[in-house]
Amino acid sequence: MQLAATSGEWLCGDGPCSDIVISSRARLARNVAGFPFVGKASDEQRAQIISQVNEVLNAPIDNRRTSSLDLTELSELDRQFLMERQLISRELARGDGPRGVVISEGERHSVMINEEDHLRIQVLQSGFSLDDCWQECDALDNRIESGIPFSFHPQLGYLTACPTNVGTGLRVSVMLHLPALRMTREIQKVHQSAQKIKLAVRGLYGEGSQALGDFYQVSNQLTLGKTERQLITEVREVVQRIVEWERKGRRHFFESNESRLLDLVSRAWGTLTSARSITSEETMHLLSSVRMGLQMDLLDGRDASLVNELFIRTQPAHLQHTYGEALPPERRNIVRASWLQKRLEENRGDNYEPR
Repeated sequence: MQLAATSGEWLCGDGPCSDIVISSRARLARNVAGFPFVGKASDEQRAQIISQVNEVLNAPIDNRRTSSLDLTELSELDRQFLMERQLISRELARGDGPRGVVISEGERHSVMINEEDHLRIQVLQSGFSLDDCWQECDALDNRIESGIPFSFHPQLGYLTACPTNVGTGLRVSVMLHLPALRMTREIQKVHQSAQKIKLAVRGLYGEGSQALGDFYQVSNQLTLGKTERQLITEVREVVQRIVEWERKGRRHFFESNESRLLDLVSRAWGTLTSARSITSEETMHLLSSVRMGLQMDLLDGRDASLVNELFIRTQPAHLQHTYGEALPPERRNIVRASWLQKRLEENRGDNYEPR
């Protein structure tokens, strides 16, 4: 898979509040008028939808070339790779029947076809960039709708398979790195603040996933009865509070127990650069400490883009693509440890040594 040789732009580690916010995403659920929802559509109808979407999106998006992938032709490993890269959902990866995805160069845009709805239109950017994500997603939505009529009700809005998406069909989400709130046991504040206004707090891969590496996704749950601007404002205001809580938590942890924090970061660095076997889960937790150390100047150097990349590239499917073959779990752990040491050594210079 060609994507294995590149990294998504959302991992570059820049943009507003990039010390805490990894990425922002806007995603629209849409269904093609005249076709049954995916759960009731025949394979022939689903194939027709894929053909129509590919025809509309065969030209560049925002001057970025596009690639169309047929998921029925991909291996399970390739589908897992796309899921780890945040380009498709678990539901699409594990589904059946005709389904696909269109991805733009740089992985800023992806359009899933025949997941729960006919289309899931996504824009993903680095940092806290909800407004930019929404503007690009809205423009892409308009482009597709100019060639494909969507199911729309004058009172209800866009019609979707799940009632929670009816209306605008918009889900906006922000991926945050919150190690201090977890260590100070104040992560419950995040859940409570989100629940008050019906926002969801999930793990790295969305619904049903764990918060590995202290990654949390905050997103709206309902769309009916609210405008796009209202939804974006609600998520933005909660995320702004969470960012301040995390920054305050880091400062408090450093001021109250500097030696413990330095030891935590140094131990994480030491394990990553010397371990002979390491699991994906342990890697995520150790990289989380290293990333926090970089952002707090506890490690020399300020570029977290390598660590952002390693979070994804040490996941099972990415690692096996890098190695060039399928690997059993125990072998993966050995290869992961060796590859981590190599990548960190290549980028060591004077940048990543503990103080």
